[in-house]
Amino acid sequence: MLTVWINKAQFEYDIHSLVKAFYPEEEVKVLRAEGEKQDHRIAIEFGETSIKMTLKKEPQAEVRVSEISHSPDADRQTVKNLLKQLIYNSLSKLLGKKLPWGTLTGIRPTKIPMTMLEEGKGEAQIMSFMQDTYFISEEKGVLSIDIAKRERELLSRLHYKDGYSLYIGIPFCPTTCLYCSFTSYPICAWKNRVDDYLEALEKEMAFTSSALSDKVLDTVYIGGGTPTTLEPEELERLLCSLERFFDLSRLQEFTVEAGRADSITREKLRVLKKHNITRISVNPQTMKEETLKLIGRHHTVDQVKVAFESAREEGFDNINMDVILGLPGETVEDVVHTMEEIKKLRPDSLTVHSLAIKRASRMNSWIEEKGLSTLRNTDETMGIAERAARVMGMEPYYLYRQKNMSGNFENVGYAEPGKYGIYNILIMEEMQTIAALGAGSISKAVLGDGRIERMDNVKDVALYIERIDEMIERKRKLLEKPLETV
Repeated sequence: MLTVWINKAQFEYDIHSLVKAFYPEEEVKVLRAEGEKQDHRIAIEFGETSIKMTLKKEPQAEVRVSEISHSPDADRQTVKNLLKQLIYNSLSKLLGKKLPWGTLTGIRPTKIPMTMLEEGKGEAQIMSFMQDTYFISEEKGVLSIDIAKRERELLSRLHYKDGYSLYIGIPFCPTTCLYCSFTSYPICAWKNRVDDYLEALEKEMAFTSSALSDKVLDTVYIGGGTPTTLEPEELERLLCSLERFFDLSRLQEFTVEAGRADSITREKLRVLKKHNITRISVNPQTMKEETLKLIGRHHTVDQVKVAFESAREEGFDNINMDVILGLPGETVEDVVHTMEEIKKLRPDSLTVHSLAIKRASRMNSWIEEKGLSTLRNTDETMGIAERAARVMGMEPYYLYRQKNMSGNFENVGYAEPGKYGIYNILIMEEMQTIAALGAGSISKAVLGDGRIERMDNVKDVALYIERIDEMIERKRKLLEKPLETV
């Protein structure tokens, strides 16, 4: 374990995230120093006009001390940036290592170029600022600016101030994947309560549609879990309820995550098509059979191909595929193989995820047993995925990062022009109210003063069903606040 000692309680999250990026295989803790420090590998001391950092490569190694000054009236953001620059430069020199995203630790790096574009700044000025302030690589700077420009253009077409989007969570899956930390329960254990769950959802739909009746509904996203674990008649009931409660006449996108190949049937695809679903996902994560078994996806590569081809034959012309880079034991050759197989299928969009190690997932215990070195994601593998997307005529349109990502990289969505996932942009950029329904879902209200407030539903399915009236009352309090309007 690596303990970072600080003399003042501030910026703990940023310190932890940045140090962890340099030491991915170590448990990192940031603690307030009480008296004599027990471990001097990293110590940070905040003064009135300076920040001092003391480093040792190993407990008995030579001490290195670095310091950076600031004016006594410097604002919090300036002090934070200076602190992160000090940590980055010190650890980069000590370990001979650079991070592709430099000092950036937040999940939405495109917010910076997006804001600067709105202020009328040019691309060269934005790039210079991001490199000088955050030390990001030129490659990531170009990527973030490119995506920010595309997002800005897409958002301009939406009612993102006098409209809203809707998320419906279906928290059931055929099995739980090794890496998953989402609200998800094996469908086999909950089959007898699906009707109860849908009934609770319908109550939440009825309230939400009434509360937001003066807003334009731009996008609907049904996720999970795996929505297609529902039986055809259950999907029919869900979609009919949506049509009954909400005005879908101005929808710009209606997405359902089909996701798992072992949950997709022709009958279910026909139900989705009948209800005018415009975009679906068929997500292999990898095209390596052994890895699928290892991560708990009980379907074959051939099933993925059949599911995708079935969706095409049923008339779906906007199909996304997800892949995860950095999965246990996967090599560069495995990533090349996965991308070659996906190119043969020709999806309309491709979401490339860097594996994120979540504390709530079973991956943590797997790593303890096997070691973190079995997870490999590199510039090379990210480049393989990007080149495959480009060959298929796709361009990057959204990006986000997560804590503890393999290789300190990012998740990028690529799509053919006109096949972008609009909801994906909205959930990241937080420029529109998103009403989220179902167990474990989180609503985000963009208020009139620009602040964002959140309200989460309970994760446990049984509690969600039992306490649905409480969930509705909590949502009432959130949506009664003055939302963003033109």
